Amino acid sequence: MGLTSLLFSHPAAFAAIVVLLLYSVIFHELAHGWTASLFGDDTAKLYGRLTLNPFPHIDPLGALMLFLVGFGWARPVPVNFDNLRNSRLGLVCVSLAGPLTNVLIAVLAVFLLKSKVLGGGQSLAGMLTFLARINVGLGAFNLIPVPPLDGSRILMEFLPAGVRQRFGRLDRAGFLVLILLLWTGWLNPVIAFMQRMIYGLISLLLGR
Repeated sequence: MGLTSLLFSHPAAFAAIVVLLLYSVIFHELAHGWTASLFGDDTAKLYGRLTLNPFPHIDPLGALMLFLVGFGWARPVPVNFDNLRNSRLGLVCVSLAGPLTNVLIAVLAVFLLKSKVLGGGQSLAGMLTFLARINVGLGAFNLIPVPPLDGSRILMEFLPAGVRQRFGRLDRAGFLVLILLLWTGWLNPVIAFMQRMIYGLISLLLGR
Protein backbone atom coordinates (compact mmCIF):
# COMPACT_ATOMS: atom_id res chain seq x y z
CA MET A 1 0.00 0.00 0.00
CA GLY A 2 1.33 3.46 -0.90
CA LEU A 3 2.00 6.27 1.46
CA THR A 4 -0.87 8.37 0.11
CA SER A 5 -3.31 6.51 2.37
CA LEU A 6 -1.46 7.94 5.38
CA LEU A 7 -1.46 11.51 4.12
CA PHE A 8 -4.93 12.36 5.42
CA SER A 9 -5.36 9.74 8.16
CA HIS A 10 -1.97 10.18 9.91
CA PRO A 11 -0.14 13.20 8.42
CA ALA A 12 2.60 13.22 11.08
CA ALA A 13 3.38 9.54 10.46
CA PHE A 14 3.28 10.22 6.72
CA ALA A 15 5.84 13.03 7.03
CA ALA A 16 8.14 11.00 9.29
CA ILE A 17 8.08 7.96 6.97
CA VAL A 18 8.76 10.09 3.90
CA VAL A 19 11.78 11.67 5.60
CA LEU A 20 13.11 8.26 6.68
CA LEU A 21 12.67 6.83 3.20
CA LEU A 22 14.12 9.88 1.49
CA TYR A 23 17.26 10.04 3.60
CA SER A 24 17.79 6.28 3.43
CA VAL A 25 18.20 6.55 -0.34
CA ILE A 26 20.10 9.86 -0.09
CA PHE A 27 22.68 8.42 2.32
CA HIS A 28 23.02 5.46 -0.04
CA GLU A 29 23.96 7.79 -2.89
CA LEU A 30 26.11 10.05 -0.72
CA ALA A 31 28.14 7.01 0.35
CA HIS A 32 28.98 6.31 -3.30
CA GLY A 33 30.12 9.89 -3.82
CA TRP A 34 32.10 10.15 -0.58
CA THR A 35 33.88 6.85 -1.23
CA ALA A 36 34.68 7.87 -4.80
CA SER A 37 36.25 11.08 -3.48
CA LEU A 38 38.44 9.04 -1.12
CA PHE A 39 39.74 7.17 -4.17
CA GLY A 40 40.45 10.37 -6.10
CA ASP A 41 37.25 11.08 -8.05
CA ASP A 42 35.62 14.44 -7.21
CA THR A 43 32.88 14.25 -9.86
CA ALA A 44 30.07 14.12 -7.29
CA LYS A 45 31.52 17.12 -5.47
CA LEU A 46 31.86 19.10 -8.71
CA TYR A 47 28.20 18.43 -9.48
CA GLY A 48 27.14 19.58 -6.01
CA ARG A 49 25.95 16.13 -4.97
CA LEU A 50 27.89 15.75 -1.72
CA THR A 51 25.17 17.53 0.23
CA LEU A 52 22.40 16.62 2.65
CA ASN A 53 20.10 19.04 0.84
CA PRO A 54 17.52 16.62 -0.62
CA PHE A 55 16.67 18.63 -3.74
CA PRO A 56 19.79 17.82 -5.83
CA HIS A 57 19.18 14.13 -5.10
CA ILE A 58 15.47 13.88 -5.94
CA ASP A 59 14.56 11.78 -8.96
CA PRO A 60 10.99 12.60 -10.14
CA LEU A 61 10.08 8.99 -10.94
CA GLY A 62 11.74 7.72 -7.78
CA ALA A 63 9.85 10.31 -5.71
CA LEU A 64 6.58 9.35 -7.40
CA MET A 65 7.18 5.68 -6.62
CA LEU A 66 7.96 6.70 -3.05
CA PHE A 67 4.51 8.21 -2.65
CA LEU A 68 2.63 5.53 -4.57
CA VAL A 69 4.19 2.31 -3.29
CA GLY A 70 6.39 3.38 -0.37
CA PHE A 71 9.62 2.50 -2.18
CA GLY A 72 11.67 4.82 -4.34
CA TRP A 73 15.15 5.95 -5.26
CA ALA A 74 17.33 9.03 -5.55
CA ARG A 75 19.26 10.28 -8.58
CA PRO A 76 22.46 8.27 -8.92
CA VAL A 77 25.54 10.19 -7.79
CA PRO A 78 27.87 10.71 -10.79
CA VAL A 79 31.12 8.76 -10.51
CA ASN A 80 33.92 8.68 -13.09
CA PHE A 81 35.42 5.27 -12.46
CA ASP A 82 38.40 6.12 -14.72
CA ASN A 83 39.54 8.66 -12.09
CA LEU A 84 39.70 6.15 -9.25
CA ARG A 85 43.09 5.30 -7.78
CA ASN A 86 43.59 1.53 -7.59
CA SER A 87 40.69 1.25 -10.02
CA ARG A 88 39.61 -2.32 -9.27
CA LEU A 89 39.56 -1.91 -5.48
CA GLY A 90 38.09 1.57 -5.87
CA LEU A 91 35.23 0.37 -8.05
CA VAL A 92 34.34 -2.42 -5.62
CA CYS A 93 34.50 -0.08 -2.62
CA VAL A 94 32.44 2.64 -4.32
CA SER A 95 29.82 0.10 -5.42
CA LEU A 96 29.68 -1.54 -2.00
CA ALA A 97 29.50 1.76 -0.11
CA GLY A 98 25.81 2.40 -0.83
CA PRO A 99 24.40 -0.97 0.28
CA LEU A 100 26.80 -1.09 3.22
CA THR A 101 25.55 2.31 4.38
CA ASN A 102 21.97 1.00 4.35
CA VAL A 103 23.09 -2.01 6.39
CA LEU A 104 24.82 0.26 8.92
CA ILE A 105 21.68 2.41 9.24
CA ALA A 106 19.69 -0.78 9.90
CA VAL A 107 22.26 -1.89 12.50
CA LEU A 108 21.98 1.48 14.26
CA ALA A 109 18.17 1.33 14.21
CA VAL A 110 18.11 -2.19 15.66
CA PHE A 111 20.69 -1.21 18.31
CA LEU A 112 18.57 1.78 19.40
CA LEU A 113 15.47 -0.39 19.38
CA LYS A 114 17.02 -3.12 21.52
CA SER A 115 18.89 -0.84 23.92
CA LYS A 116 15.93 1.56 24.38
CA VAL A 117 18.41 4.37 24.96
CA LEU A 118 16.04 6.85 23.32
CA GLY A 119 13.12 5.92 25.51
CA GLY A 120 9.91 6.90 23.74
CA GLY A 121 6.94 4.66 23.15
CA GLN A 122 5.31 2.54 20.50
CA SER A 123 5.50 5.25 17.84
CA LEU A 124 9.29 5.58 18.15
CA ALA A 125 9.71 1.80 18.21
CA GLY A 126 7.57 1.57 15.09
CA MET A 127 9.68 4.19 13.30
CA LEU A 128 12.94 2.43 14.22
CA THR A 129 11.51 -0.91 13.08
CA PHE A 130 10.44 0.67 9.80
CA LEU A 131 13.86 2.31 9.38
CA ALA A 132 15.62 -1.03 9.91
CA ARG A 133 13.35 -2.89 7.51
CA ILE A 134 13.51 -0.35 4.70
CA ASN A 135 17.31 -0.17 4.90
CA VAL A 136 17.69 -3.95 4.97
CA GLY A 137 15.44 -3.99 1.91
CA LEU A 138 17.47 -1.29 0.14
CA GLY A 139 20.76 -2.98 0.97
CA ALA A 140 19.52 -6.39 -0.18
CA PHE A 141 17.95 -5.02 -3.36
CA ASN A 142 21.06 -3.10 -4.45
CA LEU A 143 23.34 -6.09 -3.87
CA ILE A 144 21.48 -8.12 -6.50
CA PRO A 145 23.94 -8.74 -9.37
CA VAL A 146 21.66 -7.36 -12.11
CA PRO A 147 22.62 -4.17 -14.00
CA PRO A 148 22.38 -1.32 -13.14
CA LEU A 149 22.41 -2.30 -9.44
CA ASP A 150 25.56 -2.07 -7.33
CA GLY A 151 25.84 -5.85 -7.05
CA SER A 152 26.39 -6.14 -10.80
CA ARG A 153 29.45 -3.85 -10.69
CA ILE A 154 30.90 -5.81 -7.79
CA LEU A 155 30.31 -9.12 -9.58
CA MET A 156 31.86 -7.88 -12.83
CA GLU A 157 35.18 -7.20 -11.13
CA PHE A 158 35.50 -10.90 -10.31
CA LEU A 159 34.51 -12.23 -13.74
CA PRO A 160 36.95 -13.19 -16.53
CA ALA A 161 37.56 -10.34 -18.97
CA GLY A 162 35.48 -11.83 -21.80
CA VAL A 163 32.52 -12.65 -19.57
CA ARG A 164 32.79 -9.23 -17.92
CA GLN A 165 32.55 -7.50 -21.29
CA ARG A 166 29.44 -9.45 -22.33
CA PHE A 167 27.85 -8.93 -18.93
CA GLY A 168 28.59 -5.21 -19.14
CA ARG A 169 26.52 -4.94 -22.34
CA LEU A 170 23.42 -5.73 -20.29
CA ASP A 171 23.79 -2.35 -18.59
CA ARG A 172 22.08 -0.62 -21.53
CA ALA A 173 18.88 -2.58 -21.07
CA GLY A 174 19.46 -3.39 -17.42
CA PHE A 175 16.68 -1.23 -16.03
CA LEU A 176 14.06 -2.83 -18.28
CA VAL A 177 15.39 -6.30 -17.42
CA LEU A 178 15.25 -5.41 -13.74
CA ILE A 179 11.64 -4.21 -14.00
CA LEU A 180 10.70 -7.41 -15.82
CA LEU A 181 12.36 -9.60 -13.19
CA LEU A 182 10.61 -7.68 -10.41
CA TRP A 183 7.24 -7.83 -12.16
CA THR A 184 7.47 -11.60 -12.70
CA GLY A 185 8.61 -12.17 -9.11
CA TRP A 186 11.72 -14.04 -10.24
CA LEU A 187 13.89 -11.82 -8.06
CA ASN A 188 11.86 -12.38 -4.91
CA PRO A 189 13.85 -15.45 -3.75
CA VAL A 190 17.13 -13.57 -4.39
CA ILE A 191 15.95 -10.53 -2.44
CA ALA A 192 14.71 -12.75 0.41
CA PHE A 193 18.07 -14.55 0.51
CA MET A 194 19.97 -11.24 0.64
CA GLN A 195 17.70 -10.00 3.40
CA ARG A 196 18.29 -13.14 5.45
CA MET A 197 22.04 -12.66 5.04
CA ILE A 198 21.82 -9.06 6.24
CA TYR A 199 19.57 -9.91 9.20
CA GLY A 200 22.01 -12.68 10.07
CA LEU A 201 24.88 -10.16 10.02
CA ILE A 202 22.92 -7.78 12.24
CA SER A 203 22.20 -10.60 14.70
CA LEU A 204 25.88 -11.51 14.70
CA LEU A 205 26.93 -7.92 15.38
CA LEU A 206 24.33 -7.10 18.03
CA GLY A 207 23.49 -10.50 19.47
CA ARG A 208 20.10 -12.15 19.21
